[in-house]
Amino acid sequence: MSDTIDSTLHWQDTQMSIHKVVVGSYDNNVFVLRCRATGDAVLVDAANEHDRLLELCTLLQVRRVVETHGHWDHIQAVPQLRDAGYSVAVTAADAAMLPSYDELLEDESVLEVGRLRIHTIATPGHTPGSMCFLIDGSPVLLSGDTLFPGGPGATKFEGSSFSSIIESIDRRLFTLAPDTLVLPGHGVDTTVGTERPHLQEWVDRGW
Repeated sequence: MSDTIDSTLHWQDTQMSIHKVVVGSYDNNVFVLRCRATGDAVLVDAANEHDRLLELCTLLQVRRVVETHGHWDHIQAVPQLRDAGYSVAVTAADAAMLPSYDELLEDESVLEVGRLRIHTIATPGHTPGSMCFLIDGSPVLLSGDTLFPGGPGATKFEGSSFSSIIESIDRRLFTLAPDTLVLPGHGVDTTVGTERPHLQEWVDRGW
């Protein structure tokens, strides 16, 4: 058990630990945010490889699942996790993309996981209901497919909008502290300070 937990540990501070696994053919990042005081945890994006995610949920005391958005590569394990008793939450705008769900996420609300307080930030653009999660008291943002190293998420899909994702990033994410660690839905970490100077470059290139 301890070997599995140690091998998935991605980042930690005094109040929380973040565990990460990469699953599926699109190399989706799945994160588990765990309160170190209580042990309670939440899983972000039930993307794929449900057996692996269910094992992680058991080991890390996951209580619920939240989705950054409704694209198929981020939701493949939703039915199996719901069948196992985990509540799944998604925004109303993306809810129809999921095969099933339990709760709706609203903008500018707070999710409590043990003693952790996780702020919701609506960032439409990649999908109409894309959402990011900011950890209160820790410099960490889970950006889903809204913000990556080198630019915004793709906006070639039905219901996506380049102008909307740029506005979301500019007004909702680039107002955060420069040292805020950005954990995206695919690939490697970055920071707000690393990406913010390049916003106009992204606007000029159009993607």
